Amino acid sequence: MELSLSRLRMLRELHRRGTITAAATALHYTASAVSQQLAQLERDVGTRLFERRGRRVQLTDLGVLLAEHAEEILAAAERATQALEEAGETVAAKLTAGVWASVASGLLPDALTALARTHPGVEVRTRELAPEETAAAVRDGELDLSFVIDYSNYPMTWDKGLERAVIAVERVYAAVPAGAVPAASVMLSELAEHPWIVSPARSHFGQAARLACQSAGFEPRIDHEVEEQATAMAMVAAGLGVTLVTDLGLALRPPGVDIVALGDALTRTVSLAYRTTTARRAALPLVIEAVRTAAAQKGLGADAPIPVQPDSLGLA
Repeated sequence: MELSLSRLRMLRELHRRGTITAAATALHYTASAVSQQLAQLERDVGTRLFERRGRRVQLTDLGVLLAEHAEEILAAAERATQALEEAGETVAAKLTAGVWASVASGLLPDALTALARTHPGVEVRTRELAPEETAAAVRDGELDLSFVIDYSNYPMTWDKGLERAVIAVERVYAAVPAGAVPAASVMLSELAEHPWIVSPARSHFGQAARLACQSAGFEPRIDHEVEEQATAMAMVAAGLGVTLVTDLGLALRPPGVDIVALGDALTRTVSLAYRTTTARRAALPLVIEAVRTAAAQKGLGADAPIPVQPDSLGLA
């Protein structure tokens, strides 16, 4: 009997999440593809692993048994990968990182180009996710590492099974239509009468923006909810409202947008999250250093403290 690691990973996710749809979403496959691969796994082992209960698929007792062993098998495969990397004369590794738009465009091109020059054996692949999803994907083994964020007024809840390295500390600015704010800086309260363009409330950025406005004494009138800073600034350029933008987002600014310093102190800390087992991989510190160097070259220091909630065990 030959067991496929990818199929065992799908089985593990089905066991963890309860439905094929949820497992497929976590692994970034279609539900149909996961269903087909799990059916093949059942043929590979020659016994029933699943049974249908209405529209749901449930693991049989043998399916649960194999899913529990899958955890051990996948962990052993990760340890074997680390051992091979450590035994080589030069560092050679493939790492998959979770990213979102502003770090993918603002930090990774310089970081990965420099890493390829100094350590050509280290290959970093990326997967774009919402910032709120990346840490959970690392915890569940879908990614080796990911960028995560904390806002000074809204720190993320943290999983103690993960470690992190600070990469950069970004300032947050007001992005307003050209000429709307003639001063060099502005207090958020002075923007209370403007329509706002912000991320949805489910996002870290959206929550941080709302909390900042509330701390300044007003509830923002949100006319537009959009995911990306680039989209928000395009709408600002059209005169549809004001928004907040971070240092890395400034490269995405279109004509017709003024960037104004905030009198209200608000910063964003960008870190790389990874599992404690991944910390032993020789390639990890090389990736961290390359990204830190790219951030430092842009004037973003990584020496500010991380606003951690030490008693939090879950992930936002």
